[in-house]
Amino acid sequence: MQHRGIATLAAALMLSFFYLTNLEPQFFLLHFYQSLIYLVIILMLFYFEERYAYMLGMLAPVVWLAMTYATGLLGGGARQVLRLVEFHRPTNDVSLMAGVIAILSVVMIAGCAYRWKREYAGLHKFGKTFAVGLIVVVLYYGILIAVFWHMFPVTAKSA
Repeated sequence: MQHRGIATLAAALMLSFFYLTNLEPQFFLLHFYQSLIYLVIILMLFYFEERYAYMLGMLAPVVWLAMTYATGLLGGGARQVLRLVEFHRPTNDVSLMAGVIAILSVVMIAGCAYRWKREYAGLHKFGKTFAVGLIVVVLYYGILIAVFWHMFPVTAKSA
């Protein structure tokens, strides 16, 4: 398989989300569903749909990084990774995993962009592939956010 690096990164991201299910069992379904997009990428590589796999490999991590930044988890993850780099014990394993997933996500984006440029640059396939990939990622994360949002009960404010 020519794309072992991308498949390995997708598997590492998938396993990282699986590990998060161990750290946060109350969010098992959320982390399980977060991992599925990376399984799709691996399957697309296996079935020779590389251009869509590369596009999903660039778009899905970008959206995940934006969501974790918006929730403040990315900053906590960065702090925990810095603690680890400075040879200090991390204080929050979930934030540490968010930092590890962020690093893997950036490497995945760069790897997929490199492979895309190498294999598809100049073939005029970017527009359609980007549109299809964007639709898939927006629907995927939209459903994920909707399901996650409904996991929390709404409490009425008392006046």
